[in-house]
Amino acid sequence: MHDLVIRNGLVVDGTGAAARRADVAIDDGLVSIVGEVADAGREEIDAEGKLVTPGFVDIHTHFDGQITWDPLLTPSFWHGVTTVVMGNCGVGFAPAAPNRRDWLIGLMEGVEDIPGSALAEGMQWGWESFPEYLDYLETLPKAIDIGTQVPHGAVRAYVMGERGASNEDANPEDIVEMAAIVREGIEAGALGFSTSRTLAHRAIDGEPVPGTFAAEDELFGIGRVLGELGTGIYEVAPAGVTGDDANAPALEIAWMRKLSAEISRPVTFAMVQFDNEPDAWRGAFDASLEALEEGAEIYPQVAARGISLLLTLRGRHPFIHSASYRELDGLDWSERAERMRDSQLREKILGEVSSPDAALGFLMWNKLYPMSDPPNYEPEPSETIEARAEAAGVTPLEFAYDFLCEGEGDNVLFAPLFNYANGDLEPTREMLLHPRSAVGLSDGGAHCGVICDASMPTFMLTHWTRDRERGERLPLEWIVKRMTQDTAQLYGLGDRGVLEPGKKGDVNVIDYEALQLERPEARHDLPTNAMRLVQRSRGYVATVVSGEVISRHGEETGARPGQLIRGAR
Repeated sequence: MHDLVIRNGLVVDGTGAAARRADVAIDDGLVSIVGEVADAGREEIDAEGKLVTPGFVDIHTHFDGQITWDPLLTPSFWHGVTTVVMGNCGVGFAPAAPNRRDWLIGLMEGVEDIPGSALAEGMQWGWESFPEYLDYLETLPKAIDIGTQVPHGAVRAYVMGERGASNEDANPEDIVEMAAIVREGIEAGALGFSTSRTLAHRAIDGEPVPGTFAAEDELFGIGRVLGELGTGIYEVAPAGVTGDDANAPALEIAWMRKLSAEISRPVTFAMVQFDNEPDAWRGAFDASLEALEEGAEIYPQVAARGISLLLTLRGRHPFIHSASYRELDGLDWSERAERMRDSQLREKILGEVSSPDAALGFLMWNKLYPMSDPPNYEPEPSETIEARAEAAGVTPLEFAYDFLCEGEGDNVLFAPLFNYANGDLEPTREMLLHPRSAVGLSDGGAHCGVICDASMPTFMLTHWTRDRERGERLPLEWIVKRMTQDTAQLYGLGDRGVLEPGKKGDVNVIDYEALQLERPEARHDLPTNAMRLVQRSRGYVATVVSGEVISRHGEETGARPGQLIRGAR
């Protein structure tokens, strides 16, 4: 008798091979049979008419704090993710000197928009060194598997104190000590090292992340540790990632190519399309292919859709600084929305917005869209707030106001910051298709108040393989491979990401025809009742980790088979 048998499903095994009808048996946490399974299972799932895939591997999350209080790691839990990688963008919580804990919280809050009050209340500190942090993570109950990287910001501040936190130059002794800490972390099981060089990443006090201006001797001195150990990935949030420096991407790629060739380790870096230079990304992708000739492996990490800010009445919106709006702070959200529909109060609030055209700050009305339900992430230009307002004979500010306070006040406006310069997702499709790109940038657990992209695995399946109407779709088998085998192999996790005997028993059973993203919503469910945006889905029949069913129809089962990943597999 097998531990678990999933019967009669349409198996898309993660290798890119054509889908086929088959059973899947799992024993002792590993896939034992993919084909016809004659023997019964202690537990069985009827997958007739359903899709069966490997569990999804999300390589770019920021659950470093949340894992200490949330064994599910929502919202990723709701989207078929069975493995996450944390410690990205040079921020994290180890090593952590006791007098630096509050500072590390402020760094994470500023860079990743995770409420500091939630981190301070929810986290239970039980470590100082990076190996101690891994030991602590291993003790926590977990529904899914977690791996992490050594973050440059924490290492720099631990070694250099205030000099490191304020981005002073590292001296040779500092670099030797930082490299030793990274070596210790990799040897203990970290999956790599991460650093941030973008000015968009700042601590809550406004200071750039430690390491933002690190010189080549520091970046290479640490990177050589990976080469000497022959393991680990080097992850970078590069300078120029916001598109404000036309020269930065080329300069960043040059040193990353040089580093990867020298240490014979892969380097992955965030890459998006900028509005002001909509074709600049092509140079980075061309360089990633050219780098192969010099023995360098560099992987632009791309998103599945436009990276968007979300504006809601329950979060951030154009009227939040109006004195008359602030008088509603004590009301619940449905009552607040109802009051805002009063014509006199509406006039007062609109009149208190000092500059209607600048109410969005750096956003623009012609790049802001009312989010539909179910959400459409590739809307037409005719659907912008600007266009809709003109058709309705009102100003964009008035249209946005009326939309946000409809019903219970749950409506969402979304503004694609990146990957939507052309008004469609065609450049994103090209990025996904590029042979050197890696699918990531979901930022699961981060940017709680304005971004909700942890749902990207579900979007990959629904939009790119089934629903897209404004251009070509992508093959289902290929999309599954991009989120399973490809992401797993990039991080050295060869034990998972495909459904074949001997591989880890991480599986999704999906009602493909019914699979659907729900509209993002604001919840006050973090410690201290802090707010975050979450997005659920419908259509996941079951999610399995190491042969144990952790979710049925989107609801947790109570199983906690998740493990800490230590090193390459």
